[in-house]
Amino acid sequence: MPDDGSKPRTGPIDADVLERIAGRIETSARFEAVVYRPDTAPNAVVADYDTGYFPAAVERASLRIRWFETDDFSIHYAEHYSDGTTWECRWDRHPNGHNTHAHFHPPPDAVTPGNDATYPVDWRDVLTRALDELDERVRALWE
Repeated sequence: MPDDGSKPRTGPIDADVLERIAGRIETSARFEAVVYRPDTAPNAVVADYDTGYFPAAVERASLRIRWFETDDFSIHYAEHYSDGTTWECRWDRHPNGHNTHAHFHPPPDAVTPGNDATYPVDWRDVLTRALDELDERVRALWE
């Protein structure tokens, strides 16, 4: 944490990792569209789920991933419903004043502060964990 009174920073976006993440999730049948434009803010991979995976009440579901050279990250998932409500959660590892460095903002509204968490170091393991948890979420919607 900086000692100059400024807000803690995550460092620059890791464009190489984001490109790999985009390439990996593009191969998944879960997603209808994957967009990654490293030259635009907020420098994230945004993946829209194929709505055929969800009950009809879910109009749209998406995943937004940011990864930094410091191995900090934010993975934000959101479901948008026909009644105007949303269900969302977020996996985070970054400097902050509300939780430990690694934390999870739980559904249904990704409230802050979240729950302290522990995540693997490698982006592939982090992404796999988040996608596995989201697969469980989708299964639960159908039960």
